Amino acid sequence: MAVLERGGNAFDAAVAAAFVLQVVEPQNNGPAGDVTILVHGASAETTRSICGQGPMPATATLHAFRDLGLSEVPGSGLLPATVPGAVGAWLRLLAEFGSMKLADVLDYAIGYAAGGFSLLPETTRAIAALAPLYTADWTGSAATYLPGGLAPTTRTRFTNPALAETYRRLILAGAGAASREAQIQAAHDAFYQGFVAEAIDRFARTASVLDSTGRRHGAFLRGDDLATWEPTVEDATHLDYRGQRVCKPGIWSQGPVFLQQLALLDGFDFASVDASSAEYVHTVVECAKLAMADREAWYGDPLHSELPLEGLLDPGYTDERRKLIGQEASTEPRPGSPNGQTSWIPLPQPVEQPPVEEDWMAQIRHGVPNLARTTAARDDTCCVTVADREGNLVAATPSGGWLKSSPAIAELGFPLGTRGQSMWLVEGHPNSLAPRRRPRTTLSPTIVLREGRPGLAFGTPGGDRQDQWTLLFFLAVTHFQRDLQQATELPMFHTDALPASFAPREYRPRGVTVERSFSPEVVSDLRQRGHDVAEVPEFTLGKICATGFTDDDGFIVAAAGPRGRQAYAMGR
Repeated sequence: MAVLERGGNAFDAAVAAAFVLQVVEPQNNGPAGDVTILVHGASAETTRSICGQGPMPATATLHAFRDLGLSEVPGSGLLPATVPGAVGAWLRLLAEFGSMKLADVLDYAIGYAAGGFSLLPETTRAIAALAPLYTADWTGSAATYLPGGLAPTTRTRFTNPALAETYRRLILAGAGAASREAQIQAAHDAFYQGFVAEAIDRFARTASVLDSTGRRHGAFLRGDDLATWEPTVEDATHLDYRGQRVCKPGIWSQGPVFLQQLALLDGFDFASVDASSAEYVHTVVECAKLAMADREAWYGDPLHSELPLEGLLDPGYTDERRKLIGQEASTEPRPGSPNGQTSWIPLPQPVEQPPVEEDWMAQIRHGVPNLARTTAARDDTCCVTVADREGNLVAATPSGGWLKSSPAIAELGFPLGTRGQSMWLVEGHPNSLAPRRRPRTTLSPTIVLREGRPGLAFGTPGGDRQDQWTLLFFLAVTHFQRDLQQATELPMFHTDALPASFAPREYRPRGVTVERSFSPEVVSDLRQRGHDVAEVPEFTLGKICATGFTDDDGFIVAAAGPRGRQAYAMGR
């Protein structure tokens, strides 16, 4: 908000917020993580997508992992490290769409990192749980997150001076450049070819750390991997639905899952359906299962595989898929055959692991950053959406580089990302691990246009569940005439019928999770239909953030879901 009031646009504001989040929510994202960004400018004819998902290193091959005796990519440590994509993507957004200098938008993050802030309770819990590992083995994390050798509390004024210095040096790298764009490019070069890449290279070549296998491993990542990477900008994938154009990131993300669900649901009559009924939950869940099955079979890096995105969104294909939905819960994954092509779904293989004695080992065996066994939601991501008075919209989901998943590099003040864990160690699949191939990311913001004008930007944390929770929000606004805030507060549900993208890749073929705000009668009905229903406390699924404009463009509107007491809507 301060950036907007200083004359910055929505894109400047998003970049400033993103770097602050890297400082104050290190359990959810960091500079070496990933981000997916959707952008719609006030005068733009298209909505653009920025891919901040870095690829696997050049030396990361199936054989290299198999030579280590592994059948899956570990969910923690150094082996799953990808090229850091977040910083490059945010700098690209600032350079191409923003208006302010890098020093101006980084000023806030530097202030918090150097001057200190109060940690969130979930951050302190994560650090306390991992403190024995930090002290014994992940010594860079101990230097970064254990001031004075002790786990901080929520009353601690926590600082990260190394990270503050990293940001300062990015600014200094472009101090002598002639233009704003040249300054930002110099900062990019300093990160990907200069001092940051050099520090990552030194660390990756020499470190060998404990990971979720219970053994020590090094990293495949090298400085050369960073030097050859650039974020990509492309037209967003879209679907026209009930007079609106819904825009998502491409098939390298799970974004088209949202569009496939909408296309399937377009064949059902919502006029007579109650959003809290078993019929509604069943129909939405069965559509989600079909879309997620296609995700598991077909989605991946289009730079490495020919992927049938147009076929997956073809109306004829959707009509045939819709016929598979009956009154009973489906029991197995059912990927389709777009354009007559066939694919398959890898399934996780049982991995024998020794019994857990230390709590920190139980934590790092789970590839998502929330503490295992403590919450029904997965708070593994952040969300930033911004609208400004000029009509610009941006929606982004930064994630990765979590303090739980990989040791921090002490001189930089942040850990590497571990998104490589979402790839399969198999031959011939679109999401098979391969050198310089991007892992399919779960990060999936949304922008909606109404009659070509910017309407709504939204997103949520939640890993594989993002495009299920945000779908419920969008349906509430579109079909049930809820305002934005009401739509964030409706009962939530999701299915985990397909393997998770994160270690240990758990799934429940008939599984449906519902908040207890659904009535016992609805839960009973779902079980009679064959669903394996798990109930969780009210207001625990999702943290939806939404920003946009009223239909007549008279007002900017925003909403923040109450779940987690951590989402905020601000405006003037």
